Amino acid sequence: MDILFIADPLEAFKIYKDTTFSMMAEAARRGHTLYACEPYDLALSSGVVDARVRRIEIVADHHHVGPGPWYRAAPAEIVALERFDAILMRKDPPFDMEYVTATWLLEHAERRGARVFNKPQAIRDHSEKLAIGEFPQFVAPTLVTRDVTRLRAFHDEHGDIILKPLDGMGGMGIFRVKADGMNLGSIIETLSDNGVRSVMAQKFIPAITEGDKRILIIGGKPVPFSLARIPQGNEVRGNLAAGGLGRAQPLSAHDLEIAETLAPVLIARGLLLVGLDAIGDWLTEVNVTSPTCFREITEQTGFDVPAMFIDALEAAVG
Repeated sequence: MDILFIADPLEAFKIYKDTTFSMMAEAARRGHTLYACEPYDLALSSGVVDARVRRIEIVADHHHVGPGPWYRAAPAEIVALERFDAILMRKDPPFDMEYVTATWLLEHAERRGARVFNKPQAIRDHSEKLAIGEFPQFVAPTLVTRDVTRLRAFHDEHGDIILKPLDGMGGMGIFRVKADGMNLGSIIETLSDNGVRSVMAQKFIPAITEGDKRILIIGGKPVPFSLARIPQGNEVRGNLAAGGLGRAQPLSAHDLEIAETLAPVLIARGLLLVGLDAIGDWLTEVNVTSPTCFREITEQTGFDVPAMFIDALEAAVG
């Protein structure tokens, strides 16, 4: 297959842990041809969505730390997206209007026959934080609002809460407010931009000390291991980007129940790869833009997550 990866700049990849790189490496190992571009390379011209792409060849494994790049790239060329066998949208958030525009362009390409994973409409329709509202049986007490009075009442009711923006990633902008309410007003003002932006409040889940678990669903099937991202020191966030320690572990019975309940719903919507976040027994996020943790789970357990993903991609393309 000819596979196009729409991603962040290749030069910025940390290939020792990067999930997109692990996908590329497995696809190349199987003989597929790799191309890469960034969202700004997409264009609509005379009714056709094309992109300025580079064919790439991997010249180093994930242990490479330099000097020199990990890939070799051919000169850029403009190619209609419908000419690729598969397109993987792997651009990291922020989920802003440029990201939304990219999904619109990719949808237009789909109408002309392009195969895009995850499906652009599904990416756009699934707020990674708000999507949990569809599965309330798995969700701890949660409130989404920009109403300061309701946020304060939620804190009064639950005492120890987490506040976070709806468009953050990697643990950005997450605050814990304990029963004393210290800085509650300031935090609400900051996150809501003085009542202009909605904020998510959740009851604090003490099981965070055991990790914020990333549960992967690939092709409608759960990966049998999660990655528990464990906060370090006095930090409340387990995200790896915030310094959390990643520990792979088998799915618990409840993890599996959550994954098997959501999997058929999500795959039916065109979401080939999903990263669920769970703390203890509670679902906290449904990540669909660029889920990660392939490398960490594979290295710690021996279960080949990239191979499972490329198997699913090959089956989806047919």
